[in-house]
Amino acid sequence: MCIFCDIVAGRVPAETVFEDDAVVAFLDVRPLFPGHTLVVPRAHHGTLLDLPAELVEPLFGRVRLLARAVEEAMDAEGSFVAVNNKVSQSVPHLHVHVVPRRRKDGLRGFFWPRHHYRDAAHVEETAERIRASLREQSRGDKR
Repeated sequence: MCIFCDIVAGRVPAETVFEDDAVVAFLDVRPLFPGHTLVVPRAHHGTLLDLPAELVEPLFGRVRLLARAVEEAMDAEGSFVAVNNKVSQSVPHLHVHVVPRRRKDGLRGFFWPRHHYRDAAHVEETAERIRASLREQSRGDKR
């Protein structure tokens, strides 16, 4: 079992802010700011790509609910909502970060450097590779 499965099962304490039959939401123990909340599906799914289609709306419906609640509760001007898949994913259980934000709070956009395209041809090549992958997926190749 993973630590988030243990939290969901009640074997590990967490400061739970919301739970229902689909998700559990709790405060991150290493928050970027107070109110930083993690929303996890009750069932163990490693990444967003592993999440069954029928659980997408329940999870992200609750994420939407929590984003509003965190913003209001923390008197925030907005929020940062993010999911890591494998890379930078400290716990291999799908989790969505909901982080309250304020202008000039010290976070600068994304947490990594931007990498530009070489030229217009590189932009088109990249777009076509993504479109090709989408075509394959629509044919039933879910990888």
